[in-house]
Amino acid sequence: MIRSSLLAAVALAGVAYASSDDAWAEYDAKVTQACVAASGLKDAKPHTGLILFDDSVGYDAMVIEGEYPQEHMKGQHGAMLCLYNKAEGKAVASELVHK
Repeated sequence: MIRSSLLAAVALAGVAYASSDDAWAEYDAKVTQACVAASGLKDAKPHTGLILFDDSVGYDAMVIEGEYPQEHMKGQHGAMLCLYNKAEGKAVASELVHK
């Protein structure tokens, strides 16, 4: 009885940690770092906060802004939509085109 109670307490502690403010902040920082790197922009920064999707989608998103690094772009402003694959821990970014 004590053993099963202890196992239940440990399991619940893990669940509580997974949704704690610290865990969310750590996840947000991880996604931000991955998306900034994937954007390839100079002085890249998040334009939006983390856009969370249901786990069934498998991705979260973020918009990153910065300057195009190519010399011919002459420091022009750019924005990228970043998708973060939760299962793989990888980010991919694509240019946002404003029309």
